[in-house]
Amino acid sequence: MFDDLERINERPEPFQFYTASDLWTDEHTSKQMLSFHLNETIDVSSRNAEFINRSVEWIASEFNVGRDFKIADFGCGPGLYATPLANRGATVTGIDFSQRSIEYARGVAAREQLNINYVIQNYLELETEDRFDLVLMIMCDFCALSPAQRKGILNKFHRILEPGGSVLLDVYSLAAFEQKQEVATYEVNQLDGFWSPEKYYGFLNTFKYDVEKVALDQYTIIELGRTRKVYNWLQYFSPVSLEGELIEAVFSIQGLYSDVAGTPYDRESSEFAVIANRV
Repeated sequence: MFDDLERINERPEPFQFYTASDLWTDEHTSKQMLSFHLNETIDVSSRNAEFINRSVEWIASEFNVGRDFKIADFGCGPGLYATPLANRGATVTGIDFSQRSIEYARGVAAREQLNINYVIQNYLELETEDRFDLVLMIMCDFCALSPAQRKGILNKFHRILEPGGSVLLDVYSLAAFEQKQEVATYEVNQLDGFWSPEKYYGFLNTFKYDVEKVALDQYTIIELGRTRKVYNWLQYFSPVSLEGELIEAVFSIQGLYSDVAGTPYDRESSEFAVIANRV
């Protein structure tokens, strides 16, 4: 038992393991995540409906979204941004590896007769000949990627954007990192049965990596017959550190905001957003 607890509480190296698919493609947890997406009052899988409405209005105005404007939405989920942007005339491609979310989004697009191409794929592996005016990566998806994955996705954005095209992404700030605390908790059926429809024992270890400005929520789920771990990594940024990665990928920052609804930048905000143009 002691050795088991040692393994449960072991601190991995930053971004040592990548288990995003376990969360988004598992039959049970993908259903849970979709229900969070579609709950308009909470900020879990996606932000609340009021914020999304403001965000879409700002994006449409800021980028002059209209007929023939081409958008790629990386991590589109059930189409909460793709749907209203397509309603404004944009041609949208949504990429997500949650089949359940994409099937829901496709149903909405069919009913509303919208020009949206949904792709079920890990966006890190996406290859396309299409070119876009705008790439979206929001809900701080960028923060869940390792340095190598971030470099690869920014290079991909550069390849698929039209000359002068833009990326809009948001990230967690160093102010949020300072608020993060290391904890270790245990609970039967942790998170109200989120991880399995059967009884399980859930352990959560939150680790901070001060040098790298990385945090990890490490979940160990022990069920009858199997034990698994899910790693939720988050990289935290300053505007300078994010700009460094964008410059390396041949982008230039054109705007800095507190969120993807265009709120003026505040260094105390828990997140911030950037518009970066392809150079």
